[in-house]
Amino acid sequence: MVAEPLLHIALLQPEIPGNTGNIGRLCIGLGARLHLVCPLGFSLDEKAVRRAGIDHWRDVDLAVYPDDDAFFAWAQGRNLRLFSTRGEGVYTQIPWAVGDVLVFGRESVGLADALVDRFGAWRIPIPGPARSLNLSNAASVAAYGALQALRPELFPVKSP
Repeated sequence: MVAEPLLHIALLQPEIPGNTGNIGRLCIGLGARLHLVCPLGFSLDEKAVRRAGIDHWRDVDLAVYPDDDAFFAWAQGRNLRLFSTRGEGVYTQIPWAVGDVLVFGRESVGLADALVDRFGAWRIPIPGPARSLNLSNAASVAAYGALQALRPELFPVKSP
């Protein structure tokens, strides 16, 4: 049996291979499992992955689901942390736990309103005029927020 990873990062119907590659590298660094929910906006065959510059792909702990229903069947009973610009709470307020599932929507439209209504969502504050962060940046911010809460010893505070 495979040990439970510290975190899971799920991308629902990602469209841009570079973002998924960056998030795959993030998952390797954090010991997280990457979940991709089809349809994907790109191919996962070896040639396509290599062409996208994702040379570390073979090291990603990866699960691929044919559709939303299959993913949410797997996720049943787990802590889902959905991220959306429409989220009510701020990601720094999440009561993180080992095994949490960070869920992100498509680059072009984010998460469906029905999912945000069903599960709730968290947001990452953006004080400037940008309407959203790039998907891989948002995943990094959220994942490192979780890591800081779950493994605070990695973030020592130095006195001035």
